[in-house]
Amino acid sequence: MRVVIALGGNALLKRGEPMTAEAQRANARTAAIALADVARDHDIVIAHGSGPQVGLLALQAAAYKEVPPFPLDIISAESIGMIGYLVEQELANALPKDARLATLLTQIEVDRNDPAFTRPEKPIGPIYELAEAQKVAQLHNWPLIEESPGRWRRVVPSPLPGRITQIETIRLLVDNGVTVICAGGGGIPVIQNAAGDLEGVEAVIDKDRAAGLLAEELSADAFLMLTDVDAVYEAWGTERQRRIDRVRPGEIDPADFPPGSMGPKVEAAAAFASVDGRLSGIGKLEDARAILERRAGTIFSFE
Repeated sequence: MRVVIALGGNALLKRGEPMTAEAQRANARTAAIALADVARDHDIVIAHGSGPQVGLLALQAAAYKEVPPFPLDIISAESIGMIGYLVEQELANALPKDARLATLLTQIEVDRNDPAFTRPEKPIGPIYELAEAQKVAQLHNWPLIEESPGRWRRVVPSPLPGRITQIETIRLLVDNGVTVICAGGGGIPVIQNAAGDLEGVEAVIDKDRAAGLLAEELSADAFLMLTDVDAVYEAWGTERQRRIDRVRPGEIDPADFPPGSMGPKVEAAAAFASVDGRLSGIGKLEDARAILERRAGTIFSFE
């Protein structure tokens, strides 16, 4: 079975943990053990989030005043390379020594006319007090939002993923038995300029939507989104909270879930599983095999 597995950013850097190299390596090691367990019986392709890491690199870049801030596409590439390196190395240690692995920085083309570019909503980078926020907004022409009273952050567009520019390369590697780590951080968003050349844009693609597109393009049999919660819950955090174990695509509405977290996961899971015979699952990283075997998590399937 071919399985695309998307690791949530919080599966690699847990909430409240220090953003140290040691903490991220330890989490990558834990992730590798769960991934290796699935890889022993199936062909896996790995995508991952990078939100906390992009935020860290943006903070580090902001601290160095000698040069203008690096463009977001370059910061994204740096974070994806860092995570890919850690995951690949720990996975190589967890798998048999003859396992073949590759990490690929993946560019995903987006529509330059995507409505998201007119309404940036994805917060990234450091938090600013009002005076500094006004200065930063004027200096860099960045839109900012007030996340909480007196605390401002930059926001960027989050367009839908379009074309995975290196899909043929990824497919070639996967078809030849290589475990590929790709589409990290939702991929690096690029557009075609007037000359038809690719260039990076200041945006962030949702990781789960990008991983779902990857699963579709690779004709995967299953698509797992692994995070730090054990399943999808209706009315999360309320007295009506209810765990969802099994669901057929179309039976729940992604709009009923938080747009910045579970909503895109439900949307991507339902879309992939809408083809009969496919399975999508959402749940904890350590339950990866159990989710694939329908023993844990929330399962999206017609079966």
